[in-house]
Amino acid sequence: MLRVLGSQFPVLRNTILGRLLEAGNQGLRICARLSLRTENWQLRTAFLIACVLAALVSFAPAQQVDLAGGASTLWSAGPLTASQAFLPPAESGGLYANGSLQYIGEKRLGLNIEGAFRAKEGLYNGYQYYRPILYDVNAVYARRMATKIRGDFMAGVGGETLVFYRQTNCNYSGGCSANFNNTHFLLHAGVGVRYYFWRTFFARPEAHYYFIPNNFEFHSDHVFRIGVSIGHTFGSK
Repeated sequence: MLRVLGSQFPVLRNTILGRLLEAGNQGLRICARLSLRTENWQLRTAFLIACVLAALVSFAPAQQVDLAGGASTLWSAGPLTASQAFLPPAESGGLYANGSLQYIGEKRLGLNIEGAFRAKEGLYNGYQYYRPILYDVNAVYARRMATKIRGDFMAGVGGETLVFYRQTNCNYSGGCSANFNNTHFLLHAGVGVRYYFWRTFFARPEAHYYFIPNNFEFHSDHVFRIGVSIGHTFGSK
């Protein structure tokens, strides 16, 4: 598209708009080539979405992109009885590292992608190390609440990947598998409150709810994540 416009209107290449369009066009081509080299379809999809969101800063500089990272923890209900021989534990506790990339359009509606993973391996029923990874894509609505305060309200879909590592006590004659993983579909809803403490830098306390159908490795299908992120807004806020 840029080449066509440049051939019809040569002056476009010498304007700020022309340079922004060229930078965005080149960025999208590089992202597309890199994503094709990724074998995992989930990572490929997330990578492409991130590239498109980043390129929107060049194509629409009057709009907004938020990049944030932070820490959080999980909470979920645990079993109330010990009558069974094996009880799935609660998917709760631990320190999670999380990150998000968010695009907001002119009507304060946009798209959000985010992910969180347990920073240190957990111990599953005292037997095996494991690490949950949560990721989702959401529609988001950003509301101005005060001069320096914005609210982010989102809902979407995603997945949970559980990575299980080598058992802590591996005494089987046949040996123990190094690791395996399992992935579940999930529904997500979240809310965050951005406070701009300095120019375009913000702190965002946030809460997230995940409904994970057939989350049989743990006691409950309902999981909550609470944390705080620090981020930066590119474009108008």
